[in-house]
Amino acid sequence: MSLVSHILRRSISQSIYRNAQVGGPSAVAGHEAGGYKVWKKLSFFVAMPAVGLCMLNAYLKHQEEHGHPQPEFVKYEHLRIRNKRFPWGEGNKSLFHNPHTNALPDGYEH
Repeated sequence: MSLVSHILRRSISQSIYRNAQVGGPSAVAGHEAGGYKVWKKLSFFVAMPAVGLCMLNAYLKHQEEHGHPQPEFVKYEHLRIRNKRFPWGEGNKSLFHNPHTNALPDGYEH
C-alpha cells in the first residue's frame, strides 16, 4: 500500500511541477508567443461592441418606459407613514427623493 501511495504522490507532485513551469507572463506563455495580441483583439472586437450593445439596449428600454404616463396616486394607509421628520431639507422627502417617481404622503408633486 505504501508503494501505491508513494507512486501516486510522486506523479501528482511531478504534474504540479510541470504545470507550474510557465515561460513568461500568462498572456504570452503557452503555445504561441503573441498571446497578448489575441486578448487585445478580443478586447477591441468583442468586448467593446458588447458593451456598446448593452448601452444601446439600456437606452432604448429607458426611452420605451419614459413615454408612459405616471400612475394615478392611491393613498394607502400603510404606505408613506411619517412618524418622524427626516433630518434633511423640509423633513418630508427621503434622501434620494425623485419628484417624478416618488410620491409624498399627500400625492405626487406637480
